[in-house]
Amino acid sequence: MSKLELVFVPAPAVGHLVSTCKFAENLLSKDQRLCITILIIRPPAPWDAGIDAYIKRSYSTREGSRIRYITLPQVEPPSSDKLEKSLENYFSLLIASYRPLVKEAIISNKWPDSDPKTIGLVIDMFCSSMIDVASELGIPSYLFFTSGAGFLGFLFYLSVWHEKFGREFNKSDADLKIAAYANPVPSKVLPTFAYNKEGYNSFREHGIRFKETKGILINTVAEFENHAVNALVSNSELPPVYTVGFLLDFEGQKTKGNSNIEHEEIMKWLDQQSPSSVLFLCFGSSGIFEPPQLIEMAIALEQSGVRFLWSIRRPVDDEYAKLEEILPEGFLERTKKKGIVCGWAPQVNILAHKATGAFVSHCGWNSTIESLWHGVPIVTWPLYAEQQINAFQLVRDLEMAVELRLDYRMRGSDRGEIVKAEEMEKAIRCIMDSENPVRKRVKDLGEICRNALMEGGSSFNSIERFVQTILDS
Repeated sequence: MSKLELVFVPAPAVGHLVSTCKFAENLLSKDQRLCITILIIRPPAPWDAGIDAYIKRSYSTREGSRIRYITLPQVEPPSSDKLEKSLENYFSLLIASYRPLVKEAIISNKWPDSDPKTIGLVIDMFCSSMIDVASELGIPSYLFFTSGAGFLGFLFYLSVWHEKFGREFNKSDADLKIAAYANPVPSKVLPTFAYNKEGYNSFREHGIRFKETKGILINTVAEFENHAVNALVSNSELPPVYTVGFLLDFEGQKTKGNSNIEHEEIMKWLDQQSPSSVLFLCFGSSGIFEPPQLIEMAIALEQSGVRFLWSIRRPVDDEYAKLEEILPEGFLERTKKKGIVCGWAPQVNILAHKATGAFVSHCGWNSTIESLWHGVPIVTWPLYAEQQINAFQLVRDLEMAVELRLDYRMRGSDRGEIVKAEEMEKAIRCIMDSENPVRKRVKDLGEICRNALMEGGSSFNSIERFVQTILDS
């Protein structure tokens, strides 16, 4: 039986790599002829954190004979002035410089027991430059979009905007009518790159090039982002669209971050709590708040009276040795029967626990779909990247979240002002109200999304359709 190879080029970030690997696993289960090569681009420090550990863990838990990882040699990164102007453009330029190495890896790296035919190159949202490699090799390219259909629709909208105005966005611009969103989108909730000339032009170019691919695979569920998916499917300028989500990593939680003892203590504490009684606060690996904001958060938690599990990330060079020196005096002692304050937290395990009632989140896409999968409603506190427009979509279009902020930003000159305890407390009481209709809606949506990957579900059928397409090509 002759083997057929798909080559993946994910962006050099663990969040992108995880969903890429899960999608690769799903594809391998569909046809025994398929084998997959994942080409790893190592970013400069500190962004390389976690990539090697994830790959090592993947090798130990996955079928090595049909999936392999090849780490490419590192190249000279773009100049630091590019990074200062735009992180998004910096990464796009870095990835583009790997084109010769990607081409050479596809040509030269043979499988030990066979010589499969390469039938496609699957690229990440930052990797549109790799379409050139596919064209040179005479193979089709496909986009694997690790975020949602709404955000993808915004990237396609950039060209529409540019034709009219020829510039990046301003926060003072009028509300935008974007086909992928059911409601007008306020300019103040756009991703930060949209206000930056270099970042804006970089993603506008990506959006243009995505149309050159032979198919678009999105880490979402058709029923969840119904409006956005329909807008993409009905756009005659786009290649076929496949909804293939949700792609989640349940195994990775068991070996990451805290020691097993700390992990067990967290889960044991949750076991002792009533169903849907605990508020979980976690803001991703880069969600690091200054002490004045942490103080307001602590006040809000104590005044609300809810049970809580609060993950606080601190800088490596933190001047404070202990949280007692940051949080209000006596807070940890007064609340020790009500809550836990920890460093890293096993997010998926916590969201899956019956005691977890709501999630204060930065609205990164992986966190959003993990929360929805387990039927846990969100309080929106976006920080960076596309999280502001995700938060808007969750609150306004999808009605699965309670708004704390939609336009908060952690980085750059427009760093958000301190969110006061009173504002937080109000949102907490709202989301934890058992009569809040958002809670039932999220539980119902979670069931729909879990069913999507079951036989006959929308994502199951979409993946099958994609596999049939690549096998027939």
